[in-house]
Amino acid sequence: MLIDILPRTVLAFFVLLILTRLLGKKQLSHLTFFNYITGITFGNIAAELASDKAITSIEGLGSLILWTGLTILVEYLSVKSAAIRRILNGDPTILIKNGKIQRKVMAKMRLSLDGLLTMLRNRNIFSIQDVEYAVIETNGQISIAKKQKKQSVTKQDMNIPSTSFLIPTEIIVDGKIVKRNLQELNINYQWVYQELRKTGINSVSEVLYAELESDGTLFIDKFESQ
Repeated sequence: MLIDILPRTVLAFFVLLILTRLLGKKQLSHLTFFNYITGITFGNIAAELASDKAITSIEGLGSLILWTGLTILVEYLSVKSAAIRRILNGDPTILIKNGKIQRKVMAKMRLSLDGLLTMLRNRNIFSIQDVEYAVIETNGQISIAKKQKKQSVTKQDMNIPSTSFLIPTEIIVDGKIVKRNLQELNINYQWVYQELRKTGINSVSEVLYAELESDGTLFIDKFESQ
């Protein structure tokens, strides 16, 4: 009945409002994975209090207050102890270091190159060549430090044919040529092999990632030596 749910909903609403204020802005911003999980659980408990008549108001309030207290306690301990903070939140992870893709790190995170490129584009970075460092923070967001200096080479200097692309485009991913992109850019295999040989690379299988830049140059990231 609506008459039964209404007071419980109002009660849950105001209790939730007060307790989230106690938890602070850090909880609301989902600064860490721990904040994210506790926030979801907190909301679920409030929803059960409002809608599940099998749970008494006292039980629901007690659960919310206990959960809030535990969250505040754990966050206090994490501030005081680096070890606890590391257990709860983990450490930031470097995906690109000194302009090099950290393939082993990405494999451990089960993150593909396409996933990395998507994250970079979400930060308005359309070329890996522009990135000096890329770090996955404990909340899953990516932080990027761009390279301070970049050398610009014209198409005329490199004897590269003009193309109609507008943004940097994948040419090689995980040691394999992206045929679809070559066709769209009207580039042949011979040109790719020629550019690789200029950098001392004899086989496409040696390349982790390569992309054609907006200025017509080819950015190449080789597989790390085992």
